[in-house]
Amino acid sequence: MVNVSPLKEGGETQEPKVEQLMSKLRRLQQGKRALEEEIKDIKSVSDSLQEELATLQTEAYQLEGIHKEKEELCRKLQFQCEESGQDSARQLKQNEKSEELLEQYRCEIQEFKLKHRKQRMKFENQLHQLIEQHKNLHSIFSPERLPDEIGSAEKTKCQLLSAEHLKLAQLCHLNEELDNVRKQKQLGTIAAETQEK
Repeated sequence: MVNVSPLKEGGETQEPKVEQLMSKLRRLQQGKRALEEEIKDIKSVSDSLQEELATLQTEAYQLEGIHKEKEELCRKLQFQCEESGQDSARQLKQNEKSEELLEQYRCEIQEFKLKHRKQRMKFENQLHQLIEQHKNLHSIFSPERLPDEIGSAEKTKCQLLSAEHLKLAQLCHLNEELDNVRKQKQLGTIAAETQEK
């Protein structure tokens, strides 16, 4: 800024007074100090902002890493969930088959028990008839034929007992198969619960 001094009367320039120059110099120095303080404050704020930016960038990098880890974990969990769902479906299908097989064995066992009960009743009736017949052997058969009739009765009794033993063995075998099916079902249920956990 150029200050034009006022002209004296005759065309001569009037020199500024020293006091005015000193006052102006002081104002300029004060302005300079104010500007320096303002620059210092601005630099301080800029440094703080730079530090905050660096901190935010570090946090952003860390958060990005955590985000990637979470995405990977999510993919793994989703895969495990899909596998678990497939295993559950397979286990459910296997349980349904086991239930059907178990029901089939129950029906077979009930039929076998009923058949065995009928055969036992028939055997008891036949045995009772034989006992009644042998009570009156002297009135029905001659003493000479008595040994043959006793032998025949013993043979029939042995055959009936043998048939009953065979049926009992078959019943025990069916019971063992039923127990095995139940154990397999329990093991399948325990395995399914373990996978879910």
